[in-house]
Amino acid sequence: MAFKTDIEIAREAKKQPIQQIGDKLGIPTEHLLPYGHDKAKVSQDFIRSLEGRPDGKLILVTAINPTPAGEGKTTTTVGLGDGLNRIGKKAVICIREASLGPNFGMKGGAAGGGYAQVVPMEEMNLHFTGDFHAITSAHNLLSAMIDNHIYWGNELQIDERRVSWRRVMDMNDRALRDIVVSLGGVSNGFPRQTGFDITVASEVMAILCLAKDLEDLQKRLGDIVVAYRRDKSPIYCRDIKADGAMTVLLKDAMQPNLVQTLENNPAFVHGGPFANIAHGCNSVIATKTALKLGEYVVTEAGFGADLGAEKFFDIKCRKAGLKPAAAVIVATVRAMKMNGGVAKADLGAENVEAVKKGCPNLGRHIANVKSFGVPVVVAINHFYSDTDAEVAAVKAYVAEQGAEAILCKHWANGSAGIEDLANKVVELAEGGSANFAPLYPDDMPLFQKIETVAKRIYHADEVLADKSIRDQLKTWEDAGYGHLPVCMAKTQYSFTTDPNRRGAPTGHSVPVREVRLSAGAGFIVVICGEIMTMPGLPKTPAAEVIRINDEGNVEGLF
Repeated sequence: MAFKTDIEIAREAKKQPIQQIGDKLGIPTEHLLPYGHDKAKVSQDFIRSLEGRPDGKLILVTAINPTPAGEGKTTTTVGLGDGLNRIGKKAVICIREASLGPNFGMKGGAAGGGYAQVVPMEEMNLHFTGDFHAITSAHNLLSAMIDNHIYWGNELQIDERRVSWRRVMDMNDRALRDIVVSLGGVSNGFPRQTGFDITVASEVMAILCLAKDLEDLQKRLGDIVVAYRRDKSPIYCRDIKADGAMTVLLKDAMQPNLVQTLENNPAFVHGGPFANIAHGCNSVIATKTALKLGEYVVTEAGFGADLGAEKFFDIKCRKAGLKPAAAVIVATVRAMKMNGGVAKADLGAENVEAVKKGCPNLGRHIANVKSFGVPVVVAINHFYSDTDAEVAAVKAYVAEQGAEAILCKHWANGSAGIEDLANKVVELAEGGSANFAPLYPDDMPLFQKIETVAKRIYHADEVLADKSIRDQLKTWEDAGYGHLPVCMAKTQYSFTTDPNRRGAPTGHSVPVREVRLSAGAGFIVVICGEIMTMPGLPKTPAAEVIRINDEGNVEGLF
């Protein structure tokens, strides 16, 4: 059976002018800053005018651990938003912007799929409205000003061995992970070792996604710790006097981007921190704006629930005062089979026993999300190769976990294929059973917070950390940072730090390699196992097949 590609479907979309999409939410034309005809930024003045309005209900879409078989979390987020609008609810979608690195690497695009997409697909997966470029520029302006300060006499007495602020770019480039800068003689500065992270791992990205307005943005930027003196006292971004200029660079990027689904429903696409490195959620300002404008807001958290949902609850909701009404966990029959030991090449053949064997991965995610006091429903994202017996096995397993699994066909049928899930989400959200609470209190010691996540979410036996890491955490506690949440940087493919261990493993340890203070964003990054803050390209990157065809259209994004 031949199917149209996502990009072919997106290109056939009957888009409405962005002013009409804004009008559906009551956003006056003068408060939309258009980028072409089909996307616009929403003004800060309009956002400020919404204060005092009641909030709609917040729905989180999360997933099982990702597999090469694909789960379709963003596709389900978009489909559910369309489905809620279809059954008469005023729903708004909030998702992250796509990073160029994965788009040209392995992923190829991030705007949903099939008939559950956000458009314009090509622009969203490329430069969009320039937000990521602004974040990259602001981050690297600070880098340049640090080295410039040292070059012109180092009045702040920065210890060049203790400059913690690296550089960033929005591309997968392993060659830049560890580099030496300022080679070439006196006029080029003082040589030192540093490196690049990917832009979506930048603290500036996290700050933009957690700041509530421009004033809060500048304060958080000023709070960034960029280096230390020989006595180990911190140097802040505001000491370098970069926070004002960085805010200027980020002024437009702070405004949420409004676009539309294939069914012409409103979607905010804003911010994009990675979930395996950073906190994996779209911006607080977009989410809060959507909550003031819609009855329902459907948002996603990156990768599996062990990373994305945990950070959504423990970082974003904690810091922004959000209270989710319900959560959807996306799973596929194919992924269950893969967790049950079936190779990717054999996923098309019916294998009910493998489905049953793989279901404990889903079961653990259900229990984890429930532990935050949020009611859960499972969305089985349908593939044509799924058999009735395999779907029935997933439904039966989920019922044993005290939840319901609903088959969803939004990829093929748009909102018509996801009505059952939309009705169930409304039932859960309006049932009043949500009693959300983060996993740990603010005043818990930092290492204990790490242990709490590792033991309760990953089901690890212990956390392995050198004395130097424990001492560093204690130093930060003594400096007043002990109240911060922890942001775990870990492989997305497993509950463990080994990407090859699927299912629901127990009896494992979580080794902590490094900890980083993100004082401006307001969390401690805990780097576990072999996770990289600058990814590399795969052997055959998606970039090899991305091109402009004879009609002048982009091909290869998928």
